[in-house]
Amino acid sequence: MSLVGNWSYPTAIKFGAGRIKELPEACAAAGMKRPLLVTDKGLANLPITTATLDIMEAAGLGRGLFSDVDPNPNEKNLDAGAAAYKAGGHDGVIAFGGGSGLDLGKMVAFMAGQTRPVWDFEDIGDWWTRADADAIAPIIAVPTTAGTGSEVGRASVITNSETHAKKIIFHPKVLPTVVICDPELTVGMPKFITAGTGLDAFAHCVEAYSSPHYHPMSQGIALEGMRLVMEYLPRAYADGSDIEARAQMMSTAAMGATAFQKGLGAIHAMSHPVGAHFNTHHGTTNAVCMPAVLEFNASAIADRFQSAAAYLNINGGFDGFRAFVQEFNDELGIPRKLSDLGVTETAIPELVKGAIIDPSCGGNPIELTEDNLTTLFKAAL
Repeated sequence: MSLVGNWSYPTAIKFGAGRIKELPEACAAAGMKRPLLVTDKGLANLPITTATLDIMEAAGLGRGLFSDVDPNPNEKNLDAGAAAYKAGGHDGVIAFGGGSGLDLGKMVAFMAGQTRPVWDFEDIGDWWTRADADAIAPIIAVPTTAGTGSEVGRASVITNSETHAKKIIFHPKVLPTVVICDPELTVGMPKFITAGTGLDAFAHCVEAYSSPHYHPMSQGIALEGMRLVMEYLPRAYADGSDIEARAQMMSTAAMGATAFQKGLGAIHAMSHPVGAHFNTHHGTTNAVCMPAVLEFNASAIADRFQSAAAYLNINGGFDGFRAFVQEFNDELGIPRKLSDLGVTETAIPELVKGAIIDPSCGGNPIELTEDNLTTLFKAAL
């Protein structure tokens, strides 16, 4: 089977090995003549970034680069990126990298033309309508990991550096105009990033499938996404040059982010404040939290996971699936407890406060009260 395609769900996606070479055509389609490539500090000097800048320069698009992006990007990174965008006279953004580069790049395109602070556009009610939609620059997304799915999302997660709270900033026009999914860009990912990002995609699918909201298309995507992660993440982890496995995982990242339109839940409610306070890797944190959340949600999701387990060739229904998740984490070198990531019991009250106010997590099948979140954090600690 040829792993190459041109997709328009949920946006235009150029998928396949080597397709980063089509970046100039994507820029033309998006109306960009002087784009700014936004990526994180770790990627800035790597060969995949240099080669992409070479492609831009050869096409007469310049070599605009901004890379002052932290692993959990904040409003300071955003202000610096918007300033660089305006100073360079850019007319669009190429968001390049994992979740941090993609999220910050999308926000630079969003905020460079706004006059209000970014927190005024948090994903609450219709706050997105406060933005000047005409001032939002076009965006091309190029993922270099396979997990967050931010390349097909209409929002970004930005950490408030003063309160250490992660905020979701949403606007429909933040959805990239064109996405280039080239699995060759993920070949150099180290094992722990391969595992963490892959399990982030898995968490997206698990939580979307668990959500009680009605969205049968997302439900189907989430189920198949889980299957693909189970089959191909171990292969990508064992052999980073396995292009088929890398391609399938890149597909799953986009699938997970598409599926979670149905809703996220307690896994993300926990991992967002943990990441903001302890600067942990997001996907790895999700994986650590997942067994405790499955146990907490068992009474509400066991029946639906009977069907999922059968589809996924897991014996034992929900109990079998729950056991599989812990075994899968262990196989991929994931720590068993939040304490292994540096999380302390004294931080739990502040983490609970951050989890309660997270607007992205309304898809948990059981209400997330302060008491049960406290219990969850203690169980995962």
